[in-house]
Amino acid sequence: MQQDSVDAIKANPHYQELVRSRKRFAWILTALMLIIYYGFILTIAFFPEWLGTPISEGAAMTVGIPVGVTIILSAFLLTGIYVAKANGKFDALTKAVREDMQ
Repeated sequence: MQQDSVDAIKANPHYQELVRSRKRFAWILTALMLIIYYGFILTIAFFPEWLGTPISEGAAMTVGIPVGVTIILSAFLLTGIYVAKANGKFDALTKAVREDMQ
């Protein structure tokens, strides 16, 4: 690709919006995942007895099991949210950049 083309793409307002919105969205999802994961780690460190509490009287399963499963599922959910936005808004902006460059 020629430098002129690269400069034209970088100057395109749709491209700038794409970069800005994708970066902001990725950071928001990253922060959410880090809060969820490190919240769990901090709970293990400071309140392990809570995670070891049985769900009900006489139950073998503790609170920690569904909490751990929820954390794993949250990673899948956040990935799905990103994919949905990427297939919608981000792809539309990419298409607009391509159309502007033709």
